[in-house]
Amino acid sequence: MRATRAIVHLDRFLENFLTVVNLIGKERQICVPVKADAYGHGAAVIARASLEAGASCLGVATVEEGAKLRKEGISAPILLFSQVLPAEIQQIIENSLIPFVSDLEFAQLLNKSAEKLKIRLPVHLKINTGMGRLGCYEQKAAELAGQIACLPALEYTGTATHFASSDSALAGDIEFTERQIACFDKAVESIRAAGINPGIVHAANSGAVLMHPKAWYDMVRPGIMLYGYKSIDMLSVPAPGIKPVMELRSNIAFIRKVKKSETISYGRTWTAPNETNIAVLPIGYGDGLPRLASNKWQVFINGSLYPLVGRICMDQCMADIGASSNISRWDEAVIFGGPAPHAGDLAALIGTIPYEITININKRVPRVYT
Repeated sequence: MRATRAIVHLDRFLENFLTVVNLIGKERQICVPVKADAYGHGAAVIARASLEAGASCLGVATVEEGAKLRKEGISAPILLFSQVLPAEIQQIIENSLIPFVSDLEFAQLLNKSAEKLKIRLPVHLKINTGMGRLGCYEQKAAELAGQIACLPALEYTGTATHFASSDSALAGDIEFTERQIACFDKAVESIRAAGINPGIVHAANSGAVLMHPKAWYDMVRPGIMLYGYKSIDMLSVPAPGIKPVMELRSNIAFIRKVKKSETISYGRTWTAPNETNIAVLPIGYGDGLPRLASNKWQVFINGSLYPLVGRICMDQCMADIGASSNISRWDEAVIFGGPAPHAGDLAALIGTIPYEITININKRVPRVYT
């Protein structure tokens, strides 16, 4: 196996799942988002672990993601979160995916294809309450719900929305999320008042699971918290029991002595202040280690942290391990997770979110499951 690998701790994932269950109660369902290869953790493995733990369904962003899960033998319900092209509708039906519907035109296209194949296709109505992406407006929800319910080849089985800032503890963002919840409540109530069953009602992402109990409804869709992280905006929000699932590790491929004033890597952005040793690690931005972390991040080797120096290359990076240390060639180095600072810390350092760090760990990095 290659020196650079991502360790995925399934036991920690299951602990995070149980933390959500204990928070929201066993009477509510959990949809586990496994889009973007389960945030970089491996969609098929995470999907199976989720379903064994009690998840009621999975969530993907593309038809291809859902099709891959079906090829892996996963038969559980799969929600398709994003809008797709008309040319992909047959694949939706062939793979038994449950699409979100935001407008009548797409609903009619789904109905036409489902009629041809003589099936009833489950769909969920998406309502825009402030995200400004997909979904119908609250004032049109009952009308669209009625139109969907009248299409003979569609089965209206759920109603959803998505929050724009539920992961923020700022007063203005909390107020905005509360307005979104109130808007969604009105929309769902208007659907019921029209004599239509809204099906499974769901809205809560990770932020809402932690901060907005009124948004739990029938089902929640926690994403990043299942993988052990909070967004930067949620850093001040307690999340007891949540543990990072992924570690990124490599091994020292080479050690070289450098003299005072020697420079390291492209652009000569780091100059040795004194004679030292440089450990070369076979991991770079081609593996998903952000180039923006150059001269900012550190790696954990044999009980201590050592700074990454010089620009991170596509396939390699360098650590200053000092003039004398207990480090040898081939020793293991932890890039993030485990005994080292985790992906959330790296994200905060370079001004992004932990989602982006784990998702960007490249496919050429093997996943090792524990």
